[in-house]
Amino acid sequence: MNYFLPLLFMLALLTSCNNQQSQSKSEAQTEDTVATVVKENTQTAVKDADSSHIELTKTILKLLKSKNYKGLAQYIHPVKGIRLSPYGYVNVNEDMIIRAEQIDNMSKDPQTKVWGTYDGTGDTIQLSFKEYFDKFVYDVDFLNAEYLSVNRSLAQGNSLNNISEIYPGATFTESYFSGFDKRYDGMDWRALRLVFEKHASKDYLVAVIHDQWTI
Repeated sequence: MNYFLPLLFMLALLTSCNNQQSQSKSEAQTEDTVATVVKENTQTAVKDADSSHIELTKTILKLLKSKNYKGLAQYIHPVKGIRLSPYGYVNVNEDMIIRAEQIDNMSKDPQTKVWGTYDGTGDTIQLSFKEYFDKFVYDVDFLNAEYLSVNRSLAQGNSLNNISEIYPGATFTESYFSGFDKRYDGMDWRALRLVFEKHASKDYLVAVIHDQWTI
């Protein structure tokens, strides 16, 4: 009997350690999910800071969906305006910047403008405001995206995500669809990132970054 007592003690100790490690791992995974990702139409809780950016994102997406650019103007950074990037990489030399006081009038202008270059070909993107927003801003229903995340990108593509380099200390949200047609095996994914910076203690929109599969 005395021979088995040490063995039983060791087995009990190992079982207790494994249970504690499993519980800690599970709690860490849960906290990470709660802090960064909200799946649409669920009751998942998020941190207060994340929650405010989630609500601000939904407000802006509603304005984009309804093409209410006059309403959108009040959320645009009053000093920096918003930079529009057609792909995930923010190109400070090519991307268009629009000021809050310009956007409503620009939305009514049918003239084409240069918005950067197309991925793959390098051809100039020459589109009207409406054409650009329909193709490189709200091209799918991002308001009802599959996932909405804060300071975390779920998109997996070839384009470099350089938000932290161009906007250090900013907060960004990503509205993400993993794909639409099974034939493309997820290569038709879409993402829209909204970047926010504080000005006079209020969060303002400084960038709208559209992302998709690139060559």
